[in-house]
Amino acid sequence: MNKPIVAIVGRPNVGKSTLFNRIVGGRKAIVHDEPGVTRDRHYGESDWAGRDFVLIDTGGYVPESDDVFERAIREQVRVSIEEATVILFVVDGQEGLYPLDRELANMLRRAEKKVILAVNKIDSQKYEQNQAEFYALGLGDPQVVSAINGRSTGDLLDLVVEGFPDPVEEEDEEHLQLAIIGRPNVGKSSITNALLGRERSIVTDVPGTTRDAIDSRLQYKGKTITLVDTAGLRRRSKVKENVEFFSTLRTLKSIQRCDVALCLLDGSEGMTHQDIDVLSEAVRFNKGVVIVVNKWDLVEKDHRTADLITKDIYERVKMFDYIPVIFVSALTQQRVFKTLDLCLEVYEERNKRVPTSELNDSILEILRATPPPSTPTGKQVKIRYVTQVRESPPVIVLFANEPKYIPESYRRFVTRQIRNLWQFKGVPLTVQFRSSKAD
Repeated sequence: MNKPIVAIVGRPNVGKSTLFNRIVGGRKAIVHDEPGVTRDRHYGESDWAGRDFVLIDTGGYVPESDDVFERAIREQVRVSIEEATVILFVVDGQEGLYPLDRELANMLRRAEKKVILAVNKIDSQKYEQNQAEFYALGLGDPQVVSAINGRSTGDLLDLVVEGFPDPVEEEDEEHLQLAIIGRPNVGKSSITNALLGRERSIVTDVPGTTRDAIDSRLQYKGKTITLVDTAGLRRRSKVKENVEFFSTLRTLKSIQRCDVALCLLDGSEGMTHQDIDVLSEAVRFNKGVVIVVNKWDLVEKDHRTADLITKDIYERVKMFDYIPVIFVSALTQQRVFKTLDLCLEVYEERNKRVPTSELNDSILEILRATPPPSTPTGKQVKIRYVTQVRESPPVIVLFANEPKYIPESYRRFVTRQIRNLWQFKGVPLTVQFRSSKAD
């Protein structure tokens, strides 16, 4: 999928994320009127005039700053320029030309890439005269645009796609969508970078660095995996800032669209209530789950420590004892890639379908030996037929003469028997009872 890459760069608060959202046609990046809200590069796909391309929204460029985020943002901009086919340099047409704009323009001229200068916030004709001063940047004709109301964005996109190659049809194979989730500062970005072998997300020791969900693809043992490095889920009661609110929603959306969620814990702290909340969200959406205990290098341990921690985790989340646990260190890369093996295994389990004949031959025999309790009137409840009605996520239906009288405890018993026979490792399993019509 060698689509051209368009990188949006500029100093903070010039409207890069608003322009990004205008082009991709939705709220894919966080927009907030606080400089520096967009900290990581954010990717989206779009098309114009029959040409597909990938759009990168970068953090605001602040040169020579000692601030930890601003230094990281500068590096993100440099990497984006290296990746880009076309660079959209956004400036603020209402505030005018800043020294930072000149510094970034110098950097872009050295990049030897196609650069389009977009003078943003020209929301009406009264601002159009401000366009002239940006000729001083030496990047050709400034293109006036208003990201907020869409003014002249079509003309801008005509310039962006000019010279793009003709599209080539290709089928995108089904592959594992893996969401990396967890509370703040458990190492989600570090795990992503260890898997990709390069700094794809900003990594600092400040909790909550990653606010946007960022997708990256990798090839592993001949298979394609899309990694979604998400913002840390906070408890809803603690989400006070608008930007944190949007980050939480975006994390939930990332869980919704993944196949498997890699739920990170901090090995030096153990499982917390917030970890359980995060884990529960993935299970609630019926996603495959792998529990990854990170920072294993920081834990004092002997040959029993891993077993004891695993036991403690299952004690705290008894209903999730089907979820595998693995101990890793993003720093030393210990067992990091074994995590991918485990996630691929869970992905296969989530897509597994048990033949109806096999289900009936095995489960009905067990259920006849341990039938459900009788109805209040003493009538015997009979389960006649079992079938898997869907996979990804798996749903198994048992047909009975009096399903409404089957208690929840018996449903859990049936679920355990199915897992004993077919595992569904790491996968929430839905077991339902329906009426079999005949008496």
